[in-house]
Amino acid sequence: MRAVPYNQFQRNLSTYMKQVNHDSDPLLVTTKQPENAIVVIGKRDYDAMQETMYLLSSEKTRAEINRGAAQFNDHSGG
Repeated sequence: MRAVPYNQFQRNLSTYMKQVNHDSDPLLVTTKQPENAIVVIGKRDYDAMQETMYLLSSEKTRAEINRGAAQFNDHSGG
């Protein structure tokens, strides 16, 4: 994850937005007060993260994923 100071981020907002979306690499925006730092991610990546968290929040879905992974490993020799 790259890091950039807030003032540089502010001056080049459009460029950083394009880079974050193109590279799918989060960007840490730092400030003088570390507790105010933020992480910028693209909407596509955010949506994927939300979907993953939703799926993993269900015990039944997690069990099905684990069962499928075990079956895959059994058949692939892993």
